[in-house]
Amino acid sequence: MSLFAADNGENDLFMSRTDPENPLGTHIPFSFELEGKVWPTLEHYFQGMKFTDENRQEKVRAADTPAKAGKLGRKRHKSLRRDWKQVRETVMTRGVYVRCRANPELAAALLDTGEQKIVENSNYDYFWGCGHDRRGENRYGQVLMNVRAKLREEQEERG
Repeated sequence: MSLFAADNGENDLFMSRTDPENPLGTHIPFSFELEGKVWPTLEHYFQGMKFTDENRQEKVRAADTPAKAGKLGRKRHKSLRRDWKQVRETVMTRGVYVRCRANPELAAALLDTGEQKIVENSNYDYFWGCGHDRRGENRYGQVLMNVRAKLREEQEERG
């Protein structure tokens, strides 16, 4: 079974970042170390980085599941970073890259997508996903494709 679904026979890969079985998603349980801590999933890291308060960050990091980490990250709190909208894409990119470097099987899964356009198939998210009318920004798909290009470049440099 494929983790991706083709849309109208096109070559694009439509995926869900919240699918815990998808190696390109944020919920798959592959840990990595970043910011001096081990994060159980990319979702934990991303949600934790929304906060400047160490205690709040730690609550998110220690959440039992990625869904709980997401819920904690969506709670608006006074310690939410003021610059979050400006840095969220950089945070996600760093998380995806470091996780791929720490888990070669995830890097391989990303590289195996070849040159295909990767689309975060979210009906509700017009920033990270494509939205229900496919007019969203698909920033998560862009992050994955940018990291894929960087990994490929590093692979070529190593020969």
